[in-house]
Amino acid sequence: MEMDGEIADRYRDFAAYAEGDSPCFADWALRVADDPEVHAWLADLPRIKQQANLVFAAARWHGAEAPGGYEGFKAVLFEREAEVKETIRQRATQTNEVGRLATLTPVFATIPGPLGLVEVGASAGLCLFPDRYDYAWPPRGELRGSGGPTLTATATGPMPVPASHPDVAWRGGADLNPLDVEDEDAMAWLENLVWPEQDERRERLRQAIAVARTDPPQVVRGDLFDALPRLLREAGRHGTPVVFHSAVVAYLEDDDRERFDELMTGLVADGACRWVSNEAPQVLPRLAGGRRVPAGRFLLALDGQAAAYTHGHGHAIDWLFGAPTRVSEGPARLT
Repeated sequence: MEMDGEIADRYRDFAAYAEGDSPCFADWALRVADDPEVHAWLADLPRIKQQANLVFAAARWHGAEAPGGYEGFKAVLFEREAEVKETIRQRATQTNEVGRLATLTPVFATIPGPLGLVEVGASAGLCLFPDRYDYAWPPRGELRGSGGPTLTATATGPMPVPASHPDVAWRGGADLNPLDVEDEDAMAWLENLVWPEQDERRERLRQAIAVARTDPPQVVRGDLFDALPRLLREAGRHGTPVVFHSAVVAYLEDDDRERFDELMTGLVADGACRWVSNEAPQVLPRLAGGRRVPAGRFLLALDGQAAAYTHGHGHAIDWLFGAPTRVSEGPARLT
């Protein structure tokens, strides 16, 4: 039985990403990378559905114990193959990690408000509430006063500590499969997507669902290219339109990633919106500008200019150069 080199490489990349955050998933990913039987099991799934996060979540949904051994995970794949693959095909990795707001909010705070937030790939819209959380950025400082839960990210570099919460006048988003925060099955799937050892993330997700349920966001069903124009028009009625996304563009095919980069670059150049992106560096490589982004880190950018390296789940923010300059219009500049 032959190995698939591309699958092996992607699972090894995921193992490096998961190292330190989920020993179970890091082990499973490395074992999948070297397991030709599982490569063959994955082969009839679309490439976008072969991702480790989704496969591992579907196996857990159907009984794989995690934390747990690789053989138990593999047994579920083969013994319940039809059910696991149906879940993989029907569901998505809509993790909606609200902890990422600890890395996004310092950039939101540099944009003059009020803000009309538009999230691409919004899932249940949990990340549309940066104004409803408190923040701690040790050792740089903190932001209190929202009355909500506290999100923490270790900060390095000259990160600008916001003096106040973002002024959010409107919030909305788009997703191919928007999740209703009132839907218990959908919220159970979101909880299932939290990595097995991460009880703190699980509790943070429950808190985020409670926050969103007090004011359910407007998340429309649709392709981001089709939905974005009308969302921008609505956001613009309320304040400065800000399009943002985190760990979303990776799920587009390569051609659509380039198309999205060109779209957002054009919108920023035309003054139609501000753009906050937080993705793995290989996803939108132009934004990295040739930088060697540390392994396991995302690249956070404002209006197409690199601002920081971030932990994928929001645990850390490593600020680059200086703070984005506050400007009333046009793209921000890094000083």
